[in-house]
Amino acid sequence: MTIAQVAEAAEVAKMTVTNHFPRKEDLVFDVHESFVASLAEVRGRPLVPAFRRAWRAGLERRDALLGFSGPEFARMVVESPTLLARLRELHEEREKALATALSDFDEDTARAAAAQIAGVHRLLFDEVLRRTAAGEPEPEIAAAVGRAGERMFDLLEAGLGSL
Repeated sequence: MTIAQVAEAAEVAKMTVTNHFPRKEDLVFDVHESFVASLAEVRGRPLVPAFRRAWRAGLERRDALLGFSGPEFARMVVESPTLLARLRELHEEREKALATALSDFDEDTARAAAAQIAGVHRLLFDEVLRRTAAGEPEPEIAAAVGRAGERMFDLLEAGLGSL
């Protein structure tokens, strides 16, 4: 579907669509601003337990920002190289936003911590998306990703526990 077709279906001018969604892919990832900001909004120290608590809360509510999206949406994303590329960019933007938010650490520490924390979130997001696209039931996905997430946050705790 073209942006012109989207505008026509929404009964708005094409410029209205492009003003709100500068990239066609952002029509699909309409929560991109929330997604990018989500890690930077986590507050608390020690650092890793704060992110673990926030992730657990998102897992409990099956948050779309953790990849819970429904099978049709998940398949559309995983089958589209363009959408997967945009998703990678959004993960990178989220990591940079987190590094900026960790301004109470020196730049190298902030960037390293952000890369590790965002990396865990990306891996878990990708697993949710992959399993959803494969048609696994949401409770099974949540249970499997929950176990994987706990292991990954344990690894983060071992490396970043002093922050």
